Amino acid sequence: MPHRTTSPDAEAAATPPRSEIVSRFRDRLADLFARSGLKQAAFARKIGLDRSTLSQLLAASTDRLPRAENIASIARAEGVSIDWLLGLSEEGQAATDVLRRSIQIERDARSPADQRLDRWHDEAAGYLIRYVPATLPDLLKTEQVIEYEYRESAAFTPEQSIATAEQKLSYLRQHDTLMEVCMPRQRVEVFARGEGIWRGLGERVRRNQLKVMRQLVQELYPALRLFLYDDRQRYSVPIIVFGPKRAVLYCGQMYLSFTGTEHVQLFTQHFDDLVRSAVVQPTDIAGFLARLES
Repeated sequence: MPHRTTSPDAEAAATPPRSEIVSRFRDRLADLFARSGLKQAAFARKIGLDRSTLSQLLAASTDRLPRAENIASIARAEGVSIDWLLGLSEEGQAATDVLRRSIQIERDARSPADQRLDRWHDEAAGYLIRYVPATLPDLLKTEQVIEYEYRESAAFTPEQSIATAEQKLSYLRQHDTLMEVCMPRQRVEVFARGEGIWRGLGERVRRNQLKVMRQLVQELYPALRLFLYDDRQRYSVPIIVFGPKRAVLYCGQMYLSFTGTEHVQLFTQHFDDLVRSAVVQPTDIAGFLARLES
């Protein structure tokens, strides 16, 4: 008889128990669903299931796997291996596929019909939102400043920008969300002097903007915390980190949206480094702005 190199007990030990396979499958299916950004019905159609079946498979109480052909359909639709889907392997997705799923190019940024920022804010409800603005934070701007900044814009009218800023401010006031804003101290000082992109903006308008900004950061604290870093020591492009869900890099007329855990953590660490280096803390912002007003 041929020599048996593996005992039945060892073979059994090599395969995880069914309950563990079910749990791993459910977690990985849920991960694919979350990364898809689709509604449940749309995701179910994509992977070849009906919505009720998908709901059952995602339920914590489920104790079953779908039929083999359905598992194969899910793996094929999502570009993963069956072994990875069942938790039997950690190498189920090619590196290029992982990147494709976790980095998305969102074109036509700031379009009037753009609902992406609203959706991303809703996804992050209850989490800390970290924000490095391109100029001053829109939700702290007066209508006069927005009109000045956007009157030459081809993508967004001043009226649309004002409505967006009001919506952001209302969202922060009404939702259980915390926001940290970090930006260069020099940018606020350049604004106060009417230099750079604000050359030509009247002194009265600039002083009123500083006053409104000071009042809002006092009103909204601690839900909104504003930090100022030294632009000579640190640098950052405009970014928003939506809790652990997503990090978004603003590139002019498009966004780069990152949903991979490692990417989000890197952007979070970058933002936290800016906060640690801040030369003006949230509790000192009001006094800083008051001095620029005078």
